[in-house]
Amino acid sequence: MPDGHNESVRGLRRAPGLPDDVRRALELTGGERVLAAAADADGRWHVGTDRALHVANGSGWHTVAWERVDRARFDDETGRLHVVEVVQLGEPEPTHELALVEPQRLLGLVRDRVTASVLLSRNVPVEGSRGVKVIARRAPVGGPVEWSFWLSRGLQPDDPQVRAAIDQGLADAQAELGF
Repeated sequence: MPDGHNESVRGLRRAPGLPDDVRRALELTGGERVLAAAADADGRWHVGTDRALHVANGSGWHTVAWERVDRARFDDETGRLHVVEVVQLGEPEPTHELALVEPQRLLGLVRDRVTASVLLSRNVPVEGSRGVKVIARRAPVGGPVEWSFWLSRGLQPDDPQVRAAIDQGLADAQAELGF
């Protein structure tokens, strides 16, 4: 298959520069489309699709659905993309640090898909802090709404005042979205 053609491998559009063997090795769900990819300094490929970011690891890929990305930040000085996953309150946040080579297309996709997954983000005040943030996310391709919460530094999820803020914020956000 000549490079540059908009042909497909297994029905997927070609992402510029993504080697065919990498594309074939990806374990994508039915209809999932590759949209962008970038290699890291070790030659491993990290792939963005319409549904998820596939982060290369030693045995293949760790898949993070776009609605499960809490935040992503690219450090221009180090050339590293930092991706933090959504977790339940009190759990450690899985973080992926990718030293990408020529990351522009993948960075644009990450920004667009993570932003598109956020339906609503509201701050709920908690005395003496910046408060609790209630976030509603949905996959950019549709599906159920997932809720997550961000606590200001120093707040504890088992504090009754914090629990009340979370419950009120969730109820208000659900009402705003028509749930």
